[in-house]
Amino acid sequence: MDGKLIIFSAPSGSGKTTIVKHLLANNSNLGFSISACTRDKRGRNEENGKDYYFMTPDEFKTKIDNNEFVEWEEVYPGAYYGTLKSEIENLWASGKHVIFDVDVRGGVKLKEFFKEKALAIFVKVPSIEELEKRLRERGTDSEDSISKRVFKMKFEMTFQNQFDEILINDDLEEAFAKAQKLFEEFTGSINN
Repeated sequence: MDGKLIIFSAPSGSGKTTIVKHLLANNSNLGFSISACTRDKRGRNEENGKDYYFMTPDEFKTKIDNNEFVEWEEVYPGAYYGTLKSEIENLWASGKHVIFDVDVRGGVKLKEFFKEKALAIFVKVPSIEELEKRLRERGTDSEDSISKRVFKMKFEMTFQNQFDEILINDDLEEAFAKAQKLFEEFTGSINN
């Protein structure tokens, strides 16, 4: 199979994870690229090898030194995230296209690395005010955290022109349909 990659990036609260999960649930020829990170698990629901590959900073740095990542970055001091080459190779070997749910800078790096084999999609909400509203409705962030996320989102929005497609998520069902259409057109797949 000539495997391709679908990259979803967005500011926090834009709905990219919901869209990615919808595509995975509706396309058996699509596999999720699990990222590696050095942060602790959040709650009992997160599992190593399912949500992330949880590593110590030393383990992560060894993999950097061994050139085992397609892309990686230090998001915060001591907090590393990255995409393992072996993860993509394993998904392709199993006959699947690869879908990513990554931050904006990671999305740009993946697109630069894979070029025409990748479709990079930037998901955004209609406005910054809408993003703030969604973050508040989630009820998981403090006001300080929301303020920091909005500031980061304004910065991340400056990257949108480096993506192949911009998907505005103002109606979730429409966003699902558009994402499915983009996936099918890019890979030549039919919803299965």
